[in-house]
Amino acid sequence: METPSNLQRQFLLEQEAISCGRQKLQDSLTKLEEKSYASASVYGVASIREALPYLMEHIEITFAKLKNGQAGKFFRPIAEHINELEPLAIATILLKIVFDKVFTFDRNTDLIVPMMTAIGGALESECKFRWYKREHPTIMGYIERVYFHEVTGTQQKLKIASEKFGERDIRWNSWSTKTKISLGRWGLTAVMESTGWFTVDKRKTRRKKYEYRVVATDDFNNKRNELIKTAELFSGIPWPMLVEPDDWGYNEEGNIIYGGYLTNRMMRGHELTRRGNPTIKHGDTPLAFINKLQKVKYRVNSHVLQTAEYLKEKERVVGKFIPISPAFKPPRPPDAEEDAKKNLSWRRAMAEAHTADRINFKRSVRTRTQLEAAEKFQDDEFYLCWSFDYRGRTYPIQAFLTPQDTDFGKSLLRFADESPVTETADTWLAFQVATTFGLDKAPIIERLQWVDRNRDLITRIAIDPILHLSDWENVEEPWQFMAACHEYYHCCIACDKHTTGLMVAVDATCSGLQILAGLAKDQSTAELVNVVPSKQPSDAYKAVAEKAKEFLPSYMHPWMTRSVCKRTVMTIPYNATKDSSRKYIREALKEANIEVQQDELTQIVNAVYNSMDCIVPGPMKVMRWIKKSVGEYIRNGGKYIEWETPSGFIVNQKRDVIETERMELQLLGRTSVRIPNGKQTPCPKRHRSSTAPNFIHSIDAAILHRSFTQFDEPFTVIHDSVLCRAGDMGTLNQLVRETYSNIFTEDCWLTKFAQTVNASEPPPIVGTLNPEVVSNSIYFFC
Repeated sequence: METPSNLQRQFLLEQEAISCGRQKLQDSLTKLEEKSYASASVYGVASIREALPYLMEHIEITFAKLKNGQAGKFFRPIAEHINELEPLAIATILLKIVFDKVFTFDRNTDLIVPMMTAIGGALESECKFRWYKREHPTIMGYIERVYFHEVTGTQQKLKIASEKFGERDIRWNSWSTKTKISLGRWGLTAVMESTGWFTVDKRKTRRKKYEYRVVATDDFNNKRNELIKTAELFSGIPWPMLVEPDDWGYNEEGNIIYGGYLTNRMMRGHELTRRGNPTIKHGDTPLAFINKLQKVKYRVNSHVLQTAEYLKEKERVVGKFIPISPAFKPPRPPDAEEDAKKNLSWRRAMAEAHTADRINFKRSVRTRTQLEAAEKFQDDEFYLCWSFDYRGRTYPIQAFLTPQDTDFGKSLLRFADESPVTETADTWLAFQVATTFGLDKAPIIERLQWVDRNRDLITRIAIDPILHLSDWENVEEPWQFMAACHEYYHCCIACDKHTTGLMVAVDATCSGLQILAGLAKDQSTAELVNVVPSKQPSDAYKAVAEKAKEFLPSYMHPWMTRSVCKRTVMTIPYNATKDSSRKYIREALKEANIEVQQDELTQIVNAVYNSMDCIVPGPMKVMRWIKKSVGEYIRNGGKYIEWETPSGFIVNQKRDVIETERMELQLLGRTSVRIPNGKQTPCPKRHRSSTAPNFIHSIDAAILHRSFTQFDEPFTVIHDSVLCRAGDMGTLNQLVRETYSNIFTEDCWLTKFAQTVNASEPPPIVGTLNPEVVSNSIYFFC
């Protein structure tokens, strides 16, 4: 039971989280407004998204009048300069400039003439870059590749492009100031008329003259304040908890009882089921699972934190650990004033260094935040709050110090309640060392043998990870490997530590095919994905690669390896498209230094799909049956699809038709607008593409729900991967296998789903698998 002092500490921590979050939000707003980027603020983004459809409609009406010669005084500038720009492009530019100029600390940018000039200039910049790309695509492509970076600003891009084209004597025919003001006047008027959010304020100056400023109306200022106030309510920083989170549940009326933080303010925006129907009441098992997960206690891995802090000071990048590391700034040559070439070369080098600094600062954000969180909680034991997604999978509400983080983020966590180092623990600690090194696909015996052969390497890394950084920085998961080496050394080599809290992870073997094999009772597929016991782990990826060779000319056979097929085989059960499969296969071939032609790539993709039909026919038939049945159900009047999983979790899948227009602006980046049509019409195509993967995810989530309600030791999850202490892994592994066996033995879940969607055909059950055999498959989860 929690002590009053602990509860008081937690209450104060939540108050601090709310206060810090509010301050960060206000600092962000201030910073954006100081830099004239109010369009990127919480109120700017929300308001622009709301205004876009109405402003686009206003622009479309203007263009329609233009075609009929009715555009009035703006006919010529619109026809000559922006007639080819899309309404979405124009509307995005207009709203961005108006928001940036009205809500800024810069003086006089909201004066009407500078405002109109800025709008006209922004429209010209978009047209200018499109002209560059259309008329000189090779040169523009070179400039973008060499000089533009993710942190290069709009004005900098304009300057660079103008200079580089100018050096080649290619010049844009600049618009006159009169033209820009004329277009700006039209654009500003369109924004004011379509939104009602802005007006022109006439003010008398000290010199008894009048100035005209664009200002927000009282209505919009009220709206802006409400948006900021709402954002503040959701701005609390979701830190780990110092006491057990409250349980999720339901009251007698069936209404949800919120779990998680003690303070309601901290739970704003955090529902039990993310993106789901909040009125649905799930069964007892999912709630028992998530509440048990919230009672797991963690602490920071002090050895990892100490190593990370040293490497931060040394500005050393290791894997996903990216500290701030300033680029080298060359000193200015002594004779730079006299030698123009040397001066130019130095300025370019400095510009590249500053660009590298901006990129590094942006990339280092996650690492800096991870370290801040670890340092804050390094002396505490803490808990995490969790919630479901609408399929039943579980995710932490906290963003940092969670098992669902980068390699470095995961390595910072340990279970606070440790278990004795037993013979079983020795084995699973060795397993974790080898797996994080990169032997995740090797048989378990080979992983253990590798650890035996590399005890000297493990010892070096454990004793001094800084001195021997080169031994571990380039392995598969460097930080988790380093943490595992430290634990294994002290528990199993030096034997000066007799308990272990290291989180050991095991993963499903091609989870999607394992679930489909159980659903279809398909023995041949089950053998390929380690559902059926075997002396060596089966390799579905290799089997598909070998079979694919039969559909390809002989010269392509050496290309077909397990790594080339792996991502496609993994993602086909989740309805990956052939386009995405092309991308995966092309990338894998490129990594193997193999360049293929487009027609060759098409042949390979088709061969892999044909191979899948031969190697795993049951799952492929199940997926096609689900697609067909769901499509018919929605076309026959179904509004959504809802099913109950084997754990009692209720999945509610809505896929409505959403009319969206997207485009890439040359300088302002990607923009999109959702076109409101006042209807909620189910989309058969979206339901067909998403139901099979969501059904699979809901089943693998149910396996974990039911497994862990029977497991009374510390555990955690990453999607369909499970983590526990080394001494408990044998018990947990057996429990997961038994749960899989029970679920697919006790009922036919495809038949139940067929009844849910009123399927016109029975599900394609192969019927050759007895799911009970999985109980003896040591490679099912490994």
